[in-house]
Amino acid sequence: MTVFLREEVSKIWSKAEALDRAFALEGEVYRDVARRKTMRVELGQRIYFVKLHDGVGWFEVIKNWLQLKRPVLGAENEYEACRDLAEVGIRAPLAAAFATDDGAFASRRSFILCDELKDHTSLEDVVAPWFENKPAPLTRLRMLAAVAEFARHFHARGFIHRDFYICHLLAEGQALANNEFDLAVLDLHRARRFDVVPDRWLRRDLAALLFSTLDLGYSRRDWLRFIRLYAARPLREELHERGHFWLSVKRRADKLYREGIRKDLVKGLYNGDVN
Repeated sequence: MTVFLREEVSKIWSKAEALDRAFALEGEVYRDVARRKTMRVELGQRIYFVKLHDGVGWFEVIKNWLQLKRPVLGAENEYEACRDLAEVGIRAPLAAAFATDDGAFASRRSFILCDELKDHTSLEDVVAPWFENKPAPLTRLRMLAAVAEFARHFHARGFIHRDFYICHLLAEGQALANNEFDLAVLDLHRARRFDVVPDRWLRRDLAALLFSTLDLGYSRRDWLRFIRLYAARPLREELHERGHFWLSVKRRADKLYREGIRKDLVKGLYNGDVN
């Protein structure tokens, strides 16, 4: 069994009992799907989020293999991502405890216990009022710039998220009160790290990010501004060398939006004018 316990947790749990103690925790359930449960819990008078993985099952493993995908088997991805992001100065929940047992990998139990990101708000919640009350243009542009720069740093450090929607980007409260955006990222159970991120993974992350903003009314000019900020070089130069890549991002985002329409996951406000 592989176990990590930060100092304050090691005073409450032993390494031998960590898995059983984690799975016995009770708290506010945020998600409970597909052998994975996320809860907000109190431990030693501190608030944490715990994510419990009860093995993915052989069906999920075989399905991913047939699709030439590497299956996510437990909490290890998230633990490594949280640790590595902290080392490079990108804000994400800090891991307070992690453990995985040594059973068959399709039924292997694991968990990660992370600090709560206090006074942070999901960008999905930040923009929710925008549909009734349009924000000031400066607010919209500041969010766009913050997201572009966060994504650039995240990918430049070799990380991909694989669920890179704005609901997984959080704005810090004090900065938000000053109409600024200081971002963090969470829900990293599918994250991976490369020496250099392949384009196919960048395309997936950036398309997900674009898709999750398509109902917000950003214009073609805004999209070009995002590209310039993300690429950190003149727009003409970026489009000359990488225009085909950005077109493929747009096409994938449009495909996701069409699927969102069918599944009633989007508001249907996007008319395809970001091109």
